[in-house]
Amino acid sequence: MAVETAAAKYSSSSWPWSNKRFFVAQITLRILATAFSLAAVSLMITGTQTVLVFLVQMKVTYSSSSAWRFLFGANIVTCILSVLSLIFVCLISRSASHMKYFLLFLHDMVTMVLLISGCAAASAIGYVGKYGELKMGWGPVCGFAPKFCNRSTISLVLSYLAFLCYMGLTILSAHKLLSRATE
Repeated sequence: MAVETAAAKYSSSSWPWSNKRFFVAQITLRILATAFSLAAVSLMITGTQTVLVFLVQMKVTYSSSSAWRFLFGANIVTCILSVLSLIFVCLISRSASHMKYFLLFLHDMVTMVLLISGCAAASAIGYVGKYGELKMGWGPVCGFAPKFCNRSTISLVLSYLAFLCYMGLTILSAHKLLSRATE
């Protein structure tokens, strides 16, 4: 019983600045996720390179690979959903309910899973592009298109940063949801 009163005394809902900190963290992480995903998309679009391989001119772009197209789409969806959820968070700050926190948690989790799946697919293809898979007869191609590979790597890092923002948002939303359930 003493443990319950101590936990209730220091719970996040009784902390005077907890709601303000929650919303500031939500807004900050959503703005960062938007910025990271938008920067990743812009690097993918501008990362095209024309290369000459065995006297054949080829244009290397993100749309050449289904994994990079998937990451591109995941970043666009993340950017749009981040802006929409930013509006939702501003609205939720006025009248918060258990259902609104649940929807926020669900949104954050789905967006996080979408991003990590895109990042994982692009990481696998990026690894093969950089190092090859010699047992399969696939040689590394980054030596032929270094501009594309460098921009793709930076874009992938930015996508992982957006994922980390959404992982933090999912944890924050889950914590807020659980703290509201114990009230």
